[in-house]
Amino acid sequence: MYKVAVAGATGNVGREMLSVLAERAFPTSEVVALASTRSTGTDVSFGDNLLRVKALEHYDFRGTDIVLMSAGSAVAKTWAPKAAAAGAIVIDNSSAWRMDREVPLIVPEVNADALNGGFKKGIIANPNCSTAQLVVALKPLNDAAKIKRVVVSTYQSVSGAGKEAMDELFRQTRAVFVADPIETEHFTKQIAYNVIPHIDDFLDSGLTKEEWKMMVETQKILDPDIQLTATCVRVPVFVGHSEAVNIEFENPITADKARQLLRAAPGILVVDKREDGGYATPVECAGEDATYVSRIRKDPTVEHGLSLWIVSDNLRKGAALNAVQIAECLINRKLLKKAA
Repeated sequence: MYKVAVAGATGNVGREMLSVLAERAFPTSEVVALASTRSTGTDVSFGDNLLRVKALEHYDFRGTDIVLMSAGSAVAKTWAPKAAAAGAIVIDNSSAWRMDREVPLIVPEVNADALNGGFKKGIIANPNCSTAQLVVALKPLNDAAKIKRVVVSTYQSVSGAGKEAMDELFRQTRAVFVADPIETEHFTKQIAYNVIPHIDDFLDSGLTKEEWKMMVETQKILDPDIQLTATCVRVPVFVGHSEAVNIEFENPITADKARQLLRAAPGILVVDKREDGGYATPVECAGEDATYVSRIRKDPTVEHGLSLWIVSDNLRKGAALNAVQIAECLINRKLLKKAA
């Protein structure tokens, strides 16, 4: 049994981490909910129980085996090394450590073997939510026909930007119905009944940071030779990211073969009927663990090409579930030593 701390326990992902730990009956001796001092004393759910939130900045990590961290990059840069120095293994959901050469970036269905090389800093990184669902679907296809290039357009829900973003979508949607003024605080433009082709900061290249993350994370997790370009778009959906993906392969692969490979792959559910409603949407994937793949078809514009549609619950496989699965891998591979 392991002592687990969840840092950022009052946020969307932190609450989902607690939910996933309970659902999967993770072998815990104790679970500690941590957040900022302003959240100290509030209660969060853990299965049928409530946990009283403690302040991260006053917490002693000695004796803690695993820290699931979802408190943002600034907090992760400060506190992940401190928790690791106290003997815990930190699984961090922020972007702070993903591109560090000494920190494994893990999606268990794709590259769990990277854990066998060790984690010198005591930190393991969780990928960006949009990357996680993408590489789960790309992995079996890359193994079969070697991917050269990926073009992806994302349709990302507001929950990826936090609880305040979800509240803004709700307020703006209501305001449209009752003809109140539309107030924009979190997003750069109105999100209700609109789409915004801008997630994270702009870089000098013209890419947004979200688009850059999808490129470099896919290369680190799956294959450094894969060329990827992305356009990341925020849409007025509460939970669930969708992706339209075009893939160019080095070797021939048919849509039927891809469908067969994806059906057999871990973590994937293929919903692909060529009829009305024969595909997955965010409504069906919310609260589910699987990455859904639909609309698998030949791309006739390149020699060896496929197009497909990927949908997943970004709070689960894109964040909380993936982090807990990493912790399970550590236990199953006997890579986790209990804290003294």
